[in-house]
Parts: sequence; C-alpha cells; structure tokens
Amino acid sequence: MKTTISLCFILLSLYTISSLCSAAEQPPPVRDMAGKEVRAGVDYYIRSVIRGAGGGPLTLGSVGNETCPLDVVQEGFDLNPGLPAYFRPVNPKKGVVRVSTDLNIIFNASSICVQSTQWQLAFDESINTYFVGTGGVEGNPGHDTISNWFKIQPFESWYKLVYCPGVCNTCRPVCGDLSILVQDSTRRLVLSLNRDDRPFLVQFRRA
Repeated sequence: MKTTISLCFILLSLYTISSLCSAAEQPPPVRDMAGKEVRAGVDYYIRSVIRGAGGGPLTLGSVGNETCPLDVVQEGFDLNPGLPAYFRPVNPKKGVVRVSTDLNIIFNASSICVQSTQWQLAFDESINTYFVGTGGVEGNPGHDTISNWFKIQPFESWYKLVYCPGVCNTCRPVCGDLSILVQDSTRRLVLSLNRDDRPFLVQFRRA
C-alpha cells in the first residue's frame, strides 16, 4: 500500500514539474497599449511609437505609378487611422500572440487588387532591397511559405517587427529587423540588413 502511494506521489510530482517547465518555456505574451495580451485573430492597429514626425500606423499603399500590387506602408501622419491587422501564430490553436514566435500578419481590409492582404517578403530589384508586400498565403508553415512569416520582438521598452522565419529547418532565409524607407514620398516597410539601422518601433492598439 505504501509502495503504491509513494509511486502515485512520484508520478504526480513529475507531472507537476513537467507542467511548470512547459509553462516556463513559453515566451512572454505581446501586450497592447492597454497592457493586455495581444490575442490571435483580433484586429489591432500597428502604430509607430514615435508621434508626429515618426509617421502614423501601417496601412496598404502603392509605390510610384503602380496601382497593384499593394505594399505595406506607413501613413505619413499619426492622425491617420491606418488599417487594422490580425495575427495568426504558427500554431493556430494558440490564442495569445507571444514574442519571438512565427506568425502571419493579415490586414483585415478589402483590396482593389486581386491578391490577399497578408504580408509577405519580396525583393525590389530597382532599389536592391527586400520589402514587405502582400499576397501571402495563411498558414501551411514550410519551404513554400517561408516569405509569409514574421515575428514580434521586444526592443527597449517597445516592440520591433522582424523577419527571420523558423518554419523550415532546411531553409536559410535572410534575417533582419523591419524599418521604414522613404521612396517617392512613400514610407515603405522594408527589411534592414544593416545592424546599425534603427528598427521600426511599434505598439498595438486594439481596433
């Protein structure tokens, strides 16, 4: 009888320790401007932490004379509302968005272009720069969707957006922070490969 009780106690202890370790291994949640956890599938405005000259929230826009496809750009003024976006973690069962984990970012808006409003990384040969466009495919992590995954990472007292997907073990993607590049009066969201560049610092306001 004592042996049975002791064995049950040991198994319960191991289960408790395992559960605590699993919880401790989870990255901390991303928090919005109200201090609440950012939830998957819920709309948020992605805003610059720098007001005024720092520009406004993120939205869709075209560059130059092209109407389509639409890229991810920053509003020129912080009073402009921007577009709401929602996040889809690589594990769709997770209800909380956590730092440094792969996720899709999708604008919850209609588009005049025949493409999705999900973010994806692309390359602009005219300026020799990777930029964030749209037209990505939601979910299905792996080689074929490697350009569709981004991360939110803490930086100083705020957050930064990062492209460095971990959804493909055999891939070797470029990695870097997302920053703002002004091109033809448009503030494009681009991938910075220079570690000396200042990342685009953001905060999240629930729509």
